[in-house]
Amino acid sequence: MSIDIAWARAELSSFLKLTELRSPPGLLSASSRMSNRGGEREIVAGAQVVEQILDRVLPRWRTEVSDDRNMAVNRWCQHREAVQRADAVLLRDAEVRERLGDDAPQLSAAAMHRWAWDGARSLWRSGHFREAVTAAARKVNAETQNKVDRRDVSETALFQSVFSKDAAKPGQPRLRLMADDSSDTFRSVHRGAMAFAEGCFAGIRNPNSHEDGLPELPEHEALEQLAAFSVLARWVESATVDNA
Repeated sequence: MSIDIAWARAELSSFLKLTELRSPPGLLSASSRMSNRGGEREIVAGAQVVEQILDRVLPRWRTEVSDDRNMAVNRWCQHREAVQRADAVLLRDAEVRERLGDDAPQLSAAAMHRWAWDGARSLWRSGHFREAVTAAARKVNAETQNKVDRRDVSETALFQSVFSKDAAKPGQPRLRLMADDSSDTFRSVHRGAMAFAEGCFAGIRNPNSHEDGLPELPEHEALEQLAAFSVLARWVESATVDNA
């Protein structure tokens, strides 16, 4: 995974030490409530970093790790169990890399274009991968509308217009990925961008949004789909607006 494993494991270990459970002084030993080794302010500060690590390593930890003991034993019980699970994942990942010498590049959603990841982040972290991709598509569409100042068209029709090889018209600006030099390259680049955008919305966004009863996407497939919208977002952001 695309993460500094040594650093992440050190942060998790530090949090486990801070939240180590022990009987609070002055209470009967029969009490089920436990206190922590570290102070509350220090633990809360550490939790801000730890939660981001957990979101990367165990995206569904908030729902998959029980919080039943938070009230009865200690408010950090769910965090502690999630941290222990995440540390095991990181340890095994490091071991696999070392044993197999796997140097394949790692794809991180957080490294994708911000339009795609910002749109998907909250749903992705709760394990709603298909909805997360749909949200990313909506974000890319909205940002493209903002760039060309159009609200009358959206999605496929929008990208057919903005990447058209035809000259801009009043109320119909174009997005140019390169200067119009009347070359085959210019025509190819914009024809390809238009076709790619059509594929993203017709082949990914529409089925995800309009087909009822679809099973949840496996995370790796959702990541591939999210990457497609990231590519489209980078093209749109880097393009020059050509007005009539």
